[in-house]
Amino acid sequence: MVDDIKYKETQLIKRLIAEIESMKDVFKQFKEFSHIEENIRSESVLKSAVFSARIEGNSLTPDKLRFEGVQRKNEDTARLECFNLMRAYKLITSGRYPKKVTLCYINKLHFVAIDKLSPSPGKFRQEPWAIFSQSGAVVYLAPPHTDVPRLMQDLIKYINKSPFHCVVKSAFAQYVLEKIHPYADGNGRVGRLVSSLILHQGGYSFRGLISFEEDVDANRSSYYEALEPDRDVTIFTEFFLESLVSQIKRLFPKLQAVQSESREDLLMPRRREILEIIIEHPYCSFDFLSRRFQRVNPKTLHHDIKYLQKKNFIEKVGKTRGSLYKSASNRL
Repeated sequence: MVDDIKYKETQLIKRLIAEIESMKDVFKQFKEFSHIEENIRSESVLKSAVFSARIEGNSLTPDKLRFEGVQRKNEDTARLECFNLMRAYKLITSGRYPKKVTLCYINKLHFVAIDKLSPSPGKFRQEPWAIFSQSGAVVYLAPPHTDVPRLMQDLIKYINKSPFHCVVKSAFAQYVLEKIHPYADGNGRVGRLVSSLILHQGGYSFRGLISFEEDVDANRSSYYEALEPDRDVTIFTEFFLESLVSQIKRLFPKLQAVQSESREDLLMPRRREILEIIIEHPYCSFDFLSRRFQRVNPKTLHHDIKYLQKKNFIEKVGKTRGSLYKSASNRL
Protein backbone atom coordinates (compact mmCIF):
# COMPACT_ATOMS: atom_id res chain seq x y z
CA MET A 1 0.00 0.00 0.00
CA VAL A 2 2.75 2.48 0.96
CA ASP A 3 4.41 2.18 -2.45
CA ASP A 4 1.09 2.89 -4.17
CA ILE A 5 0.52 6.24 -2.44
CA LYS A 6 1.06 9.20 -4.75
CA TYR A 7 2.65 12.43 -3.53
CA LYS A 8 3.53 15.58 -5.45
CA GLU A 9 5.52 18.37 -3.85
CA THR A 10 3.40 21.26 -5.07
CA GLN A 11 4.44 24.89 -4.99
CA LEU A 12 2.12 25.37 -2.00
CA ILE A 13 3.84 22.56 -0.09
CA LYS A 14 7.28 24.02 -0.91
CA ARG A 15 6.17 27.45 0.29
CA LEU A 16 4.66 26.07 3.50
CA ILE A 17 7.80 24.05 4.30
CA ALA A 18 9.94 27.15 3.73
CA GLU A 19 7.60 29.15 5.98
CA ILE A 20 7.81 26.53 8.73
CA GLU A 21 11.61 26.52 8.50
CA SER A 22 11.67 30.31 8.73
CA MET A 23 9.35 30.30 11.74
CA LYS A 24 11.48 27.61 13.38
CA ASP A 25 14.49 29.92 13.12
CA VAL A 26 12.47 32.77 14.64
CA PHE A 27 11.24 30.46 17.41
CA LYS A 28 14.82 29.70 18.43
CA GLN A 29 15.37 33.42 19.10
CA PHE A 30 12.66 33.62 21.77
CA LYS A 31 13.96 33.57 25.31
CA GLU A 32 12.76 30.41 27.03
CA PHE A 33 10.74 30.88 30.22
CA SER A 34 10.26 27.34 31.47
CA HIS A 35 7.24 27.89 33.73
CA ILE A 36 5.38 29.98 31.18
CA GLU A 37 6.07 27.42 28.48
CA GLU A 38 4.91 24.63 30.78
CA ASN A 39 1.57 26.41 31.20
CA ILE A 40 1.27 26.87 27.42
CA ARG A 41 2.27 23.24 26.89
CA SER A 42 -0.36 22.02 29.35
CA GLU A 43 -2.96 24.08 27.51
CA SER A 44 -1.72 22.66 24.20
CA VAL A 45 -2.04 19.07 25.48
CA LEU A 46 -5.57 19.81 26.70
CA LYS A 47 -6.54 21.31 23.34
CA SER A 48 -4.93 18.49 21.35
CA ALA A 49 -6.87 15.93 23.39
CA VAL A 50 -10.23 17.72 23.35
CA PHE A 51 -10.13 18.76 19.69
CA SER A 52 -8.94 15.32 18.58
CA ALA A 53 -11.94 13.87 20.44
CA ARG A 54 -14.28 16.51 18.98
CA ILE A 55 -13.23 15.55 15.45
CA GLU A 56 -14.68 12.13 16.23
CA GLY A 57 -17.95 13.57 17.56
CA ASN A 58 -17.18 14.36 21.21
CA SER A 59 -19.09 17.51 22.26
CA LEU A 60 -16.87 18.64 25.14
CA THR A 61 -14.84 21.85 24.95
CA PRO A 62 -11.52 22.90 26.55
CA ASP A 63 -13.38 25.39 28.76
CA LYS A 64 -15.41 22.57 30.30
CA LEU A 65 -12.33 20.56 31.19
CA ARG A 66 -9.61 23.15 31.74
CA PHE A 67 -9.80 23.51 35.50
CA GLU A 68 -12.21 20.79 36.53
CA GLY A 69 -9.57 18.21 37.36
CA VAL A 70 -10.58 15.54 34.83
CA GLN A 71 -10.93 12.22 36.62
CA ARG A 72 -10.83 8.73 35.15
CA LYS A 73 -13.12 6.93 37.58
CA ASN A 74 -16.89 7.27 37.44
CA GLU A 75 -16.74 9.60 34.45
CA ASP A 76 -18.92 9.56 31.37
CA THR A 77 -17.53 8.28 28.08
CA ALA A 78 -16.87 11.76 26.65
CA ARG A 79 -14.69 12.78 29.60
CA LEU A 80 -12.89 9.43 29.66
CA GLU A 81 -12.07 9.83 25.99
CA CYS A 82 -10.47 13.22 26.66
CA PHE A 83 -8.70 11.94 29.77
CA ASN A 84 -7.17 9.05 27.79
CA LEU A 85 -6.02 11.33 24.99
CA MET A 86 -4.42 13.73 27.47
CA ARG A 87 -2.45 10.81 28.90
CA ALA A 88 -1.37 9.76 25.40
CA TYR A 89 -0.27 13.26 24.37
CA LYS A 90 1.61 13.69 27.66
CA LEU A 91 3.58 10.53 26.84
CA ILE A 92 4.82 12.34 23.76
CA THR A 93 5.32 15.87 25.12
CA SER A 94 7.22 14.51 28.13
CA GLY A 95 9.80 13.01 25.79
CA ARG A 96 8.96 9.40 26.62
CA TYR A 97 9.17 8.08 23.08
CA PRO A 98 11.70 6.07 21.02
CA LYS A 99 14.13 7.71 18.60
CA LYS A 100 12.34 6.03 15.70
CA VAL A 101 8.68 5.12 15.19
CA THR A 102 7.96 1.56 16.34
CA LEU A 103 4.91 -0.65 16.10
CA CYS A 104 5.09 -1.30 19.84
CA TYR A 105 4.86 2.44 20.60
CA ILE A 106 1.97 3.01 18.18
CA ASN A 107 0.07 0.16 19.83
CA LYS A 108 0.88 1.68 23.21
CA LEU A 109 -0.58 5.03 22.10
CA HIS A 110 -3.71 3.22 20.92
CA PHE A 111 -3.97 1.32 24.20
CA VAL A 112 -3.78 4.53 26.25
CA ALA A 113 -6.16 6.44 23.96
CA ILE A 114 -8.83 3.71 23.86
CA ASP A 115 -8.42 2.17 27.32
CA LYS A 116 -11.84 1.36 28.88
CA LEU A 117 -13.53 2.58 25.69
CA SER A 118 -12.89 -0.38 23.42
CA PRO A 119 -12.71 -4.14 24.04
CA SER A 120 -9.36 -4.42 22.19
CA PRO A 121 -7.07 -1.49 23.08
CA GLY A 122 -3.64 -1.80 21.49
CA LYS A 123 -4.68 -4.69 19.24
CA PHE A 124 -5.33 -4.83 15.49
CA ARG A 125 -8.84 -5.42 14.16
CA GLN A 126 -9.83 -8.99 13.39
CA GLU A 127 -12.55 -8.33 10.84
CA PRO A 128 -13.15 -6.53 7.51
CA TRP A 129 -13.90 -2.80 7.57
CA ALA A 130 -15.48 -0.41 5.07
CA ILE A 131 -17.13 3.01 4.75
CA PHE A 132 -20.65 2.95 3.33
CA SER A 133 -22.72 5.67 1.71
CA GLN A 134 -26.25 6.48 2.87
CA SER A 135 -27.54 4.19 0.12
CA GLY A 136 -25.46 1.32 1.45
CA ALA A 137 -22.83 1.35 -1.29
CA VAL A 138 -19.18 0.81 -0.30
CA VAL A 139 -17.31 4.12 -0.49
CA TYR A 140 -13.98 2.79 0.81
CA LEU A 141 -12.90 -0.76 1.59
CA ALA A 142 -9.94 -1.06 3.96
CA PRO A 143 -7.32 -3.75 3.37
CA PRO A 144 -8.12 -7.22 4.75
CA HIS A 145 -7.40 -7.50 8.46
CA THR A 146 -4.93 -10.30 7.72
CA ASP A 147 -2.75 -7.77 5.85
CA VAL A 148 -2.73 -5.18 8.64
CA PRO A 149 0.45 -6.36 10.48
CA ARG A 150 2.48 -6.34 7.25
CA LEU A 151 1.08 -3.00 6.08
CA MET A 152 1.84 -1.37 9.42
CA GLN A 153 5.43 -2.64 9.33
CA ASP A 154 5.77 -1.28 5.78
CA LEU A 155 4.46 2.10 6.93
CA ILE A 156 6.88 2.23 9.87
CA LYS A 157 9.87 1.31 7.69
CA TYR A 158 8.88 4.00 5.20
CA ILE A 159 8.51 6.68 7.89
CA ASN A 160 11.88 5.88 9.44
CA LYS A 161 13.77 5.75 6.11
CA SER A 162 11.90 8.31 3.99
CA PRO A 163 14.00 11.27 2.76
CA PHE A 164 10.99 13.59 2.84
CA HIS A 165 10.81 16.55 5.23
CA CYS A 166 9.65 15.73 8.77
CA VAL A 167 6.36 17.62 8.45
CA VAL A 168 5.56 15.78 5.20
CA LYS A 169 6.26 12.41 6.86
CA SER A 170 3.99 13.48 9.73
CA ALA A 171 1.12 14.10 7.30
CA PHE A 172 1.91 10.95 5.30
CA ALA A 173 1.82 8.73 8.39
CA GLN A 174 -1.58 10.04 9.49
CA TYR A 175 -3.06 9.64 6.01
CA VAL A 176 -1.79 6.10 5.44
CA LEU A 177 -2.73 4.94 8.93
CA GLU A 178 -6.28 6.11 8.23
CA LYS A 179 -6.30 4.10 4.98
CA ILE A 180 -4.93 0.94 6.60
CA HIS A 181 -7.43 1.35 9.43
CA PRO A 182 -5.51 -1.08 11.65
CA TYR A 183 -7.82 -0.89 14.67
CA ALA A 184 -11.51 -1.50 15.18
CA ASP A 185 -11.83 1.95 16.76
CA GLY A 186 -9.67 5.01 17.41
CA ASN A 187 -7.77 5.15 14.12
CA GLY A 188 -8.21 8.89 13.63
CA ARG A 189 -7.12 9.65 17.18
CA VAL A 190 -4.06 7.40 16.90
CA GLY A 191 -3.21 8.83 13.48
CA ARG A 192 -3.08 12.32 14.95
CA LEU A 193 -1.01 11.05 17.88
CA VAL A 194 1.49 9.49 15.47
CA SER A 195 1.68 12.79 13.57
CA SER A 196 2.48 14.55 16.84
CA LEU A 197 5.08 11.89 17.67
CA ILE A 198 6.90 12.37 14.34
CA LEU A 199 6.94 16.16 14.78
CA HIS A 200 8.51 15.72 18.23
CA GLN A 201 11.05 13.19 16.99
CA GLY A 202 12.05 15.46 14.12
CA GLY A 203 12.28 18.67 16.13
CA TYR A 204 9.21 20.34 14.62
CA SER A 205 6.84 20.23 17.59
CA PHE A 206 7.88 23.74 18.69
CA ARG A 207 8.52 22.25 22.13
CA GLY A 208 4.95 20.93 22.30
CA LEU A 209 3.45 24.43 22.38
CA ILE A 210 1.15 24.05 19.35
CA SER A 211 -2.02 22.02 18.79
CA PHE A 212 -2.66 21.32 15.08
CA GLU A 213 -5.78 19.39 16.16
CA GLU A 214 -7.46 22.71 16.97
CA ASP A 215 -7.25 23.79 13.33
CA VAL A 216 -8.37 20.36 12.14
CA ASP A 217 -11.51 20.58 14.28
CA ALA A 218 -12.22 24.12 13.10
CA ASN A 219 -11.96 22.94 9.48
CA ARG A 220 -13.44 19.48 9.90
CA SER A 221 -15.14 19.28 6.50
CA SER A 222 -11.90 20.26 4.71
CA TYR A 223 -10.07 17.66 6.80
CA TYR A 224 -12.35 14.84 5.68
CA GLU A 225 -12.27 16.05 2.08
CA ALA A 226 -8.46 15.99 2.18
CA LEU A 227 -8.58 12.39 3.41
CA GLU A 228 -10.95 11.27 0.63
CA PRO A 229 -8.46 10.56 -2.20
CA ASP A 230 -7.79 6.82 -2.14
CA ARG A 231 -4.11 6.81 -3.12
CA ASP A 232 -2.93 10.43 -3.16
CA VAL A 233 -1.65 12.20 -0.03
CA THR A 234 -0.90 15.53 -1.72
CA ILE A 235 -4.09 17.39 -0.76
CA PHE A 236 -3.94 16.11 2.81
CA THR A 237 -0.30 17.21 3.10
CA GLU A 238 -1.25 20.72 2.01
CA PHE A 239 -4.08 20.81 4.54
CA PHE A 240 -1.87 19.48 7.35
CA LEU A 241 0.95 21.95 6.70
CA GLU A 242 -1.49 24.87 6.55
CA SER A 243 -2.82 23.79 9.96
CA LEU A 244 0.71 23.74 11.38
CA VAL A 245 1.53 27.18 10.02
CA SER A 246 -1.72 28.58 11.42
CA GLN A 247 -0.97 27.25 14.90
CA ILE A 248 2.64 28.48 14.89
CA LYS A 249 1.44 31.96 13.94
CA ARG A 250 -0.95 31.92 16.90
CA LEU A 251 1.85 30.88 19.23
CA PHE A 252 4.28 33.69 18.40
CA PRO A 253 2.26 36.61 19.87
CA LYS A 254 2.04 34.70 23.18
CA LEU A 255 5.82 34.36 23.31
CA GLN A 256 6.46 37.91 22.11
CA ALA A 257 4.31 39.31 24.92
CA VAL A 258 6.45 37.62 27.57
CA GLN A 259 9.25 39.76 28.97
CA SER A 260 9.80 37.93 32.25
CA GLU A 261 8.23 35.35 34.53
CA SER A 262 5.98 36.41 37.39
CA ARG A 263 5.19 34.51 40.58
CA GLU A 264 1.82 33.59 39.11
CA ASP A 265 3.55 31.78 36.25
CA LEU A 266 4.87 29.25 38.75
CA LEU A 267 1.36 28.22 39.79
CA MET A 268 -0.43 25.12 38.58
CA PRO A 269 -3.16 26.05 36.03
CA ARG A 270 -6.08 25.45 38.41
CA ARG A 271 -4.47 27.44 41.24
CA ARG A 272 -3.77 30.28 38.88
CA GLU A 273 -7.41 30.23 37.80
CA ILE A 274 -8.52 30.34 41.44
CA LEU A 275 -6.26 33.35 42.01
CA GLU A 276 -7.61 35.13 38.93
CA ILE A 277 -11.20 34.56 40.08
CA ILE A 278 -10.43 35.96 43.55
CA ILE A 279 -8.75 39.00 41.98
CA GLU A 280 -11.77 39.58 39.74
CA HIS A 281 -14.25 38.89 42.58
CA PRO A 282 -12.72 40.19 45.84
CA TYR A 283 -14.26 38.96 49.09
CA CYS A 284 -15.69 35.83 47.48
CA SER A 285 -16.66 32.79 49.56
CA PHE A 286 -15.58 29.19 49.35
CA ASP A 287 -19.07 28.30 48.13
CA PHE A 288 -18.65 30.80 45.30
CA LEU A 289 -15.35 29.18 44.29
CA SER A 290 -16.68 25.65 44.60
CA ARG A 291 -19.49 26.48 42.16
CA ARG A 292 -16.83 27.44 39.63
CA PHE A 293 -15.02 24.13 40.17
CA GLN A 294 -17.91 21.73 40.60
CA ARG A 295 -15.93 18.66 39.58
CA VAL A 296 -13.00 19.37 41.89
CA ASN A 297 -13.11 17.58 45.24
CA PRO A 298 -13.80 20.16 48.02
CA LYS A 299 -10.76 18.87 49.93
CA THR A 300 -8.59 19.50 46.87
CA LEU A 301 -10.04 22.99 46.48
CA HIS A 302 -9.39 23.75 50.17
CA HIS A 303 -5.81 22.54 49.69
CA ASP A 304 -5.35 24.85 46.69
CA ILE A 305 -6.70 27.83 48.63
CA LYS A 306 -4.46 27.13 51.63
CA TYR A 307 -1.48 26.93 49.28
CA LEU A 308 -2.33 30.35 47.81
CA GLN A 309 -2.63 31.74 51.35
CA LYS A 310 0.67 30.23 52.44
CA LYS A 311 2.46 31.70 49.41
CA ASN A 312 0.88 35.10 50.09
CA PHE A 313 -1.21 35.26 46.92
CA ILE A 314 -4.51 35.65 48.78
CA GLU A 315 -5.77 36.58 52.24
CA LYS A 316 -8.55 35.04 54.28
CA VAL A 317 -11.02 37.49 55.82
CA GLY A 318 -12.78 36.05 58.87
CA LYS A 319 -12.37 32.83 60.85
CA THR A 320 -15.75 31.14 60.50
CA ARG A 321 -17.24 28.94 57.80
CA GLY A 322 -18.41 32.15 56.18
CA SER A 323 -14.86 33.43 55.64
CA LEU A 324 -14.13 35.36 52.47
CA TYR A 325 -11.03 35.58 50.27
CA LYS A 326 -9.32 38.49 48.60
CA SER A 327 -6.05 39.17 46.82
CA ALA A 328 -3.15 39.72 49.24
CA SER A 329 -2.30 43.40 49.58
CA ASN A 330 1.44 42.72 49.14
CA ARG A 331 0.98 39.92 46.59
CA LEU A 332 3.45 41.39 44.12
